[in-house]
Amino acid sequence: MIMDEKRSEHLLQSHGIRPTANRIVIIKALADIDRPLSMAELEAKILTIDKSGIYRSLMLFKQHHLVHTLEDGRGEMVYELCRSHGEDDDDRHVHFFCEHCRQTFCMEEIAIPQVAVREGFIVNTVNYMLKGICPNCAKRIALGK
Repeated sequence: MIMDEKRSEHLLQSHGIRPTANRIVIIKALADIDRPLSMAELEAKILTIDKSGIYRSLMLFKQHHLVHTLEDGRGEMVYELCRSHGEDDDDRHVHFFCEHCRQTFCMEEIAIPQVAVREGFIVNTVNYMLKGICPNCAKRIALGK
């Protein structure tokens, strides 16, 4: 989803976050690529903001339910924009980690299955990660590249 500056400002404000130039740049970077991004990927994409500035903004976004964090197949945290925009997170979906290209993909059309937990346990987050080979890598592997 491509996000212009006005839409980015509105999204930040609707989450109770003051729009600043850096925050707008980070929101636009997350929106430009339709998959979760690691801190290293964000740093490579955003050359005008240092690592600590990106990290502080991401933590603020997480606190205000603007981004999700999840552990990808490498043991790293990745960040993605929330599609739902409220306290109740109905944006839970399956993710796929490609063991070849090492990217994490959203599979928004696949809801995370309900899992019953024993009495007394409270589930706060769910990370449903599938691992394998993505279609692009499967084609390259089949062609011997």
